[in-house]
Amino acid sequence: MAVSSSPILSPFGVNIISADLGSSSTGLPRFNFCSIQRNNRRPSHVIVLSSKSSKESWSEAKRVLMEQYGFNPDEALSEPPPKSKRKKELKEAGKDKQIAPKEPKPPRTTHKLLTVLGGKARRMKLLSPKGMDVRPMMEVVKGAAFDILQAAGGCPASLRPGRWLDLYSGTGSVGIEAISRGCSEVHFVEMDPWVVSDVLRPNLEWTGFLDVSVIHTVRVEKFIERAKQLAGKEPFDYISVTPPYMEVDYAVLMDQISNSALVGEDTFIITDRRFGRTHLVIYGPKWAEKKKKKEKLLRGVAVEV
Repeated sequence: MAVSSSPILSPFGVNIISADLGSSSTGLPRFNFCSIQRNNRRPSHVIVLSSKSSKESWSEAKRVLMEQYGFNPDEALSEPPPKSKRKKELKEAGKDKQIAPKEPKPPRTTHKLLTVLGGKARRMKLLSPKGMDVRPMMEVVKGAAFDILQAAGGCPASLRPGRWLDLYSGTGSVGIEAISRGCSEVHFVEMDPWVVSDVLRPNLEWTGFLDVSVIHTVRVEKFIERAKQLAGKEPFDYISVTPPYMEVDYAVLMDQISNSALVGEDTFIITDRRFGRTHLVIYGPKWAEKKKKKEKLLRGVAVEV
C-alpha cells in the first residue's frame, strides 16, 4: 500500500491520508488509524484511507467518517443551490409576504367660495381648491388693491386699459378681476397642472375671459428668465405677485422682477405678503404719485388690512 506524501486537512481535527490499493476485496474504503511519534512531540493521529480511485467510494468514505464522529452526512455534504436557483427561491418566498398597500391620496376637489368684486363679471363665483393647495388673495385685500389702482390711473370706476401679469395665479381670481375691470389681456403663470386644468381654465371659461387670457404652466422663476420669449418684448402695465406665504424670499423675488424685461417705466407692481397680519404693497410709476399731507400714497406704500 502506498501512502500519499501530503496529508489532507480534515475538518474533524485529524489528518486524512488517501492511498490507492492495487487491489481490494471490497469496493468500500478502508480506514487505518495509527499514531506517529515525532521528536518527542505528542503523538498525532493519522487516518489512512485506502480505496480504489473512485468518486463514489470517496463520497461513501466521507459519509462513514462523519457518522463515526456523530455528524449528519446528509446535512454536511449537501451542496448549496446555484445562485440563480437561490435568487428564484428568494423571489418566490417574497411573493408570499403581504406588502401593505400605500394609502391613496384623497382626490383634490374644488368649491365656489371666491367672487368677482367689480366690473362686468361682478358677483360671479369662482372655483378654488379645498384645503391649502392654493392660497388666493383675500377678497378684502383684493378689493383694496383695485380701488387704489383705479384711483391712481385717474378713473375710479375702472382700470386703465393695458396688459396684466398674474404671477402665482392659482385660481386666477386676481387676473380675472383685472379683466373684469378693464384690462385688455392677462397672462397667468401657474406651475400646478391640476390647478390649471381643474380650476384656472374653468374659471376663465365660466367668466368668458379665456379668449383674452394666456396661460403659462411653468415655474415663476423660469418665466422671468424667459420673459421676452414667453410674453413678448413689451413690458406689462400691471404685475401681481401673490406667492404662497413664507415659501419665497420676497427680496430676491422682487429683485428678479425689477431687473427683468417684465417691468417698464409705467408698470404697477402689487404684492400680497404676510408677516403676522396681511400687508398689501403697491409700487407705482412716478407720474402716479400723489402727495397728501406730505406723504406718498402709492410708491412703496404698505396698506395693513
